[in-house]
Amino acid sequence: MAHGWHFFMNPGPTNIPDRILRAMDRGTMDFTGAEFRAISEECFAGLKRVFKTEQTILTYAASGHGAWEAALVNLFSPGDKVLLVESGFFSLNWGLRGQVFGLEVETLPNDWRRAFDPAKLEARLRADAGHQIKAVLAVHNETSTGVAHPIPEMRRAIDAAGHPALFLVDTISSLASFDFRMDEWGVDVVVAGSQKGLMLPTGMAFTGISAKAITATAEAKMPRVYWDWRRLMGEGSQAYWNGTAPVHFFYGLQEALRMLDEEGLDNVFARHHRLAEATRRAVRVWRQNDGPELFAVDPGAQSDSITAVLVPEGYDADKVRQAALDKFNVSLGGGLDRLRGRVFRIGHMGDLNEPMVLGAIAAVEMALDLTGVPHGRGAIQAAMEYLAGEG
Repeated sequence: MAHGWHFFMNPGPTNIPDRILRAMDRGTMDFTGAEFRAISEECFAGLKRVFKTEQTILTYAASGHGAWEAALVNLFSPGDKVLLVESGFFSLNWGLRGQVFGLEVETLPNDWRRAFDPAKLEARLRADAGHQIKAVLAVHNETSTGVAHPIPEMRRAIDAAGHPALFLVDTISSLASFDFRMDEWGVDVVVAGSQKGLMLPTGMAFTGISAKAITATAEAKMPRVYWDWRRLMGEGSQAYWNGTAPVHFFYGLQEALRMLDEEGLDNVFARHHRLAEATRRAVRVWRQNDGPELFAVDPGAQSDSITAVLVPEGYDADKVRQAALDKFNVSLGGGLDRLRGRVFRIGHMGDLNEPMVLGAIAAVEMALDLTGVPHGRGAIQAAMEYLAGEG
């Protein structure tokens, strides 16, 4: 029997604050009425502050994968070519969906442990003299690897190449966790989900859409009904829903956005950075004695929302995860695709504080002991010293 608080340290879904749970604990209402319209308008205004955009934002009852699909079917026609910036499991998964819909998906390969080099993107787009590539698809923060990628520099690479391709960015594990700027960075379509930095349950997805992207929908010939942006938009904002509006998600989203406003986005980002750096310092101590190491090797690209930890050769990361869960009621993320059994992932985004992160680090160190994984000693102390010094 598990006692005490369940430490849910997965990289999404994340902990749901009591304030949001209480906000959702109420009866439903007429989503065509004035009261709900006022709630939704407050939410869309708040989302624009988080996305840092004046463009259109649409919502769906879906996970972030639904927003991926919505972007593909609204912008392209079968046979169109898109360029995928490889960053890890989730980038390739987005590309796989494009292939299923009949798109020609070209992948720019990249070492999963490193941030993508924008010069490679510029060179490829310069070589596309006939502008056959319709869009560039990139993931801001690759949840499977804990590597953050340089979205502003990618935009500059597209511009330097003089290429008209649309720029699509997945922010599912970066939005409301560290800085993202849709308009300033020239992103045409932003994909996001409810269950990470926005601290909601899984099941609501968001798309930020530039005027250029909206224009492209007129020529797209991909079949679409549920995801059809044209059916959802009014005058520059969402006016209609795919069937019944997810009313209870809006109750929770309203409270989540108020919490982000009260803390201030810059303070939210600073808190995430502190908790992430404390986690990284702990892992660097574990690295001693030929122990686990940070999967992300570029210090400037190490994510502030999730840390992937690579266990030494010959050891099973999933056994570490299972020991942490069974013995200490601490849940960690596992490795995906080629990283299965090789990494475990510590999520540190959303509604978290210092004792929660320190407790998780302690549980992981005990799990390393239980599973016989070699590691250095003193990770908790290193994290505590950093947090106390930065406090």
